[in-house]
Amino acid sequence: MRSRELDAAFESFVQASSASLLRTAYLLTGDRGHAEDLLQTTFLRVAWRWAAASAQPEAYARRVLVNLSRDRWRNLSRRVRERHQPEPPQSACADAAQRVADRESLAGALRELPPRLREVVVLRYFADLPVAETARTLGLSEGAVKSYTNRALARLRLLLEDPQEVREP
Repeated sequence: MRSRELDAAFESFVQASSASLLRTAYLLTGDRGHAEDLLQTTFLRVAWRWAAASAQPEAYARRVLVNLSRDRWRNLSRRVRERHQPEPPQSACADAAQRVADRESLAGALRELPPRLREVVVLRYFADLPVAETARTLGLSEGAVKSYTNRALARLRLLLEDPQEVREP
């Protein structure tokens, strides 16, 4: 009987959190396929430890997701880097095309950040976690999260600057 209770509670958790955790995984990895793989592995690990994770399953899953993402980046650093080739927007609407371009620019800029800065930005602004929860998830102090956030936003501003803009002296 306990197995059925676990299955129902876990299924409910998976259904409720899949979209937000997939978005977080995508922003951490920059690749939809890798994000889906990380999410599946995350759900598997949460299911294995459901007794411990069931109190706060989303927080537990985010922590597993971040750790898996770090492992992935460590493994990628040992391999030849792949070059991302964005696809041109398929929309005929100029506004929609601009939104796609903006989203692609932001995703590209996130990929340029070092892993720790990327993790902080994704958890703070895309997963909408407060500083304290981000600190717990990443195993950092709140001050470190604020510092990393400041550095990450400054770096993103530089990466997203329009080189075509004319600057006043």
